[in-house]
Amino acid sequence: MKIAIMGTGGVGGYYGGLLAQRGQDVTFIARGHHLQAIHEKGLRIKSVFGDFVVSPIQATDKPSEVGPVDLIIVATKTYHTDDAAQAIKSMVGSETVVMSLQNGVEAANRLGAVVGMEHMIGGTTWLSAAIEAPGIIGQYSQFRRIALGELNGQKTLRIQRIHDALSRSGATIELVEDINKVMWTKYVFIASVTAIGCLTRATFGEYRHVPEARAVLAAAMQEVKAVAQASGIMLDADIIDKTLAFLDGSAPGIKTSMQRDIEAGKVSELESMIGFVVLLGEKLKVPTPVMRFTYAMLKPGQIKAQEPTA
Repeated sequence: MKIAIMGTGGVGGYYGGLLAQRGQDVTFIARGHHLQAIHEKGLRIKSVFGDFVVSPIQATDKPSEVGPVDLIIVATKTYHTDDAAQAIKSMVGSETVVMSLQNGVEAANRLGAVVGMEHMIGGTTWLSAAIEAPGIIGQYSQFRRIALGELNGQKTLRIQRIHDALSRSGATIELVEDINKVMWTKYVFIASVTAIGCLTRATFGEYRHVPEARAVLAAAMQEVKAVAQASGIMLDADIIDKTLAFLDGSAPGIKTSMQRDIEAGKVSELESMIGFVVLLGEKLKVPTPVMRFTYAMLKPGQIKAQEPTA
């Protein structure tokens, strides 16, 4: 299968690296010093599952030179979604499928508005990974899981074909009927732990068993669940308990990618991870006090990060 990775960061670099290592025809879209290092030394993966290098490698900063592909995996930061949608248009042929593995729950609609919803499938991932240095991806979690499915819930030949291709990566690949429910289930987890992590500047292991922090975390999860249900997404009744159990079973040193960006003073995914919950809650008349407080406390730093440097 001919695959393009739009955004060779932690998620795109890691999964793309696995696929290329297993013989898939993968082209990586990257830029700057990261792209230069990839060309010079290959894409180096440092992983809890074993280190490896992808070399030789197909990588470029010009998607227009790639041509139509079978599958485009979009893995940019969410604040680059609209730019990514425009960039991938030249790689979208009549049969091309586009899957976002970005954080949040709105990327498929934003990408589909540009390339056509008929090309979109739903996808989400559980993974902790990041660029450690130009050309080097670090992968830290014991989980590396992708769930995918048609947005309308149908079982199609194309979704089965993509599932089969991704399964060769060695990661856990799940084909699901209700991908929207799965994406929101993941969002209950990632939005909430991101909020608490960014407020505490602590790792999973440092805050998850502190009673006061755990209570606020559970309240944040309940807010995201309530917004999902008001949107027509029926989540499992015990989703909070399941999500807390998943957190408890995760490696203690994990931080989310947005938390790492916040701590480094970088532009972050604040709007899609926290702000989206607040705005949708307002629209649907669902109170979100924890997420609203988090958004308010993180917004000044986000504005500062976006200011041009002298």
